[in-house]
Amino acid sequence: MSAEPRRAVRIANCSGFFGDRLSAAKEMVEAAGPDSPVDVLTGDWLAELTMLILHKQRSRNAELGYASTFLLQMEQVLAMCKEKGIKVVTNAGGLNPAGCAEKVREIAARQGLDVKVAHVEGDDLMDRVDGLRPQLRHLDTGAELTGNPVSANAYLGGWGIAAALKAGADVVVCPRVTDAALVVGPAAWWHEWAPDDFDALAGSVVAGHVIECGAQATGGNYTWFHEIPDPTLPLGFPIAEVEADGSTVITKHPGTGGVVNVGTVTAQLLYEIGAPEYPNPDVVARFDTIQLTQEGPDRVRISGIKGDPAPAKLKVCINLEGGWRNRMSFVLSGLRQREKAAWLEDALFRRLGGKQRFDEVDVRFVEAPSDAPTQEQASGRLHITVKSGDERVAGRAFSSAAIELALANYPGFFATGGPSEAQSYGVYWPALVDRADVTETVVHPTGSREVVAAPPRNLPVAPATSSVEIAAEPVGPAAGEPLGAHFAARSGDKGGNANVGIYARDDAGYAWLAANLTAERVQQLLAEARDLEVRRFELPNLRALNFVIVGILGEGVASSVAFDAQAKGLGEYLLSRVWPG
Repeated sequence: MSAEPRRAVRIANCSGFFGDRLSAAKEMVEAAGPDSPVDVLTGDWLAELTMLILHKQRSRNAELGYASTFLLQMEQVLAMCKEKGIKVVTNAGGLNPAGCAEKVREIAARQGLDVKVAHVEGDDLMDRVDGLRPQLRHLDTGAELTGNPVSANAYLGGWGIAAALKAGADVVVCPRVTDAALVVGPAAWWHEWAPDDFDALAGSVVAGHVIECGAQATGGNYTWFHEIPDPTLPLGFPIAEVEADGSTVITKHPGTGGVVNVGTVTAQLLYEIGAPEYPNPDVVARFDTIQLTQEGPDRVRISGIKGDPAPAKLKVCINLEGGWRNRMSFVLSGLRQREKAAWLEDALFRRLGGKQRFDEVDVRFVEAPSDAPTQEQASGRLHITVKSGDERVAGRAFSSAAIELALANYPGFFATGGPSEAQSYGVYWPALVDRADVTETVVHPTGSREVVAAPPRNLPVAPATSSVEIAAEPVGPAAGEPLGAHFAARSGDKGGNANVGIYARDDAGYAWLAANLTAERVQQLLAEARDLEVRRFELPNLRALNFVIVGILGEGVASSVAFDAQAKGLGEYLLSRVWPG
């Protein structure tokens, strides 16, 4: 690390997904000033599903394949960023970072700006997939890759970003880097970290993980949302002040909506994680070492993070052609809902020649109390989803056959929509690849190319144990009381798996969680998890448990037929479960 530590670098987020608040970039840059400076503006546009969306976009127009909303934001803020000295780092390049970078140059030229634009490449493995197939086994099941990939992108880290900034880039356009890399790269550049500054790098990974989803760190999707001072204000986007040792303060611009407290930061730390050892291409961050402190209003300090050497392999996001699917939903009012559902299901598939005509059939009956006070509350639902490799089989042939039963089946028949065409879907395939098979390259503003070296390996790894001990009398829900009366939660999807992090306000609450909420209890409380593997991880430093429910989302969000395909509400559902005692 450099001899004279610099002040903290202030990295502001303006996007948590492709489709996030378009005005956020302008809000963050306009508010940047002496009292609330911003050094780097960044944001996340790439979920696994987004890569499939960008593939479809590029298949229609080879010049596309990037997040177009980022360019709309650059039209609004590029001149202000140049004036205020704010660097821009984005993963909006998606499947076409060079094309996206060129569009930024065009915006700069139209506005008469001297803006140096670099981009990162090397993540795209599509032209080598066949040769890499023996490596690309499914990360969860170990199955061989036999399908037809439409995209295959390795997750890159932050050193390419750091190299581009060091060479003078004002804007760095990235492809499929990890979400956290958008903070790791700028922090490593700013503080001149070395590749073996593992603790500092791990701290920036944690900071990146907190701000990657935008307003989720400032009160969005927050169990204790009643703590937000003024819910009429749009939630502000977060800022990470990353210091030379990797410790960070999470904050937001003064006067913006939302709140930054230990609860909101804890919630985001638990989002879409697995074991406490959190791998990133540059370092493994130990989430069991994180310490949180409320430093002041809307200021939470994250410190104490330990890092281990980077993993030997890189994760790969592969999307496969899945086929075609269609869904029809039927309303079942009043009495004998189950019998009505059975009659419809039998009649429909007799009419269609049997379920064997389809590659997959999913039937979900949701019963409602027939004596509920209103018709809507007294009406159950029958959801029937079919999948096929043949668009015609899953299309109108299915949905029209369902509607043709409208006057010839159960009493009170009506559907929530009319006949529909089939929709194409993809299958998400997570895998690992050797680092030696990925060459990360920075294309500098001058056009010169720089290959990014792999981080150091074969170094000792400290035991993955927490030094935190909780000594408190357990306090939690009594029999008949919901978990949410005492705890908060955050959940999300990890391919076909889902995670649910549940946490307490104090040591007494965590002591209760640690002693009582086992993996077996979660299986009992969540009917959808009863026949699935549930993995439990303890994070006493966050007063939290993290549960990974294996396979609850099938093949993942792009092809999932689950009710909550991205598990966004799964944590709140768990909190609603009554403790049996």
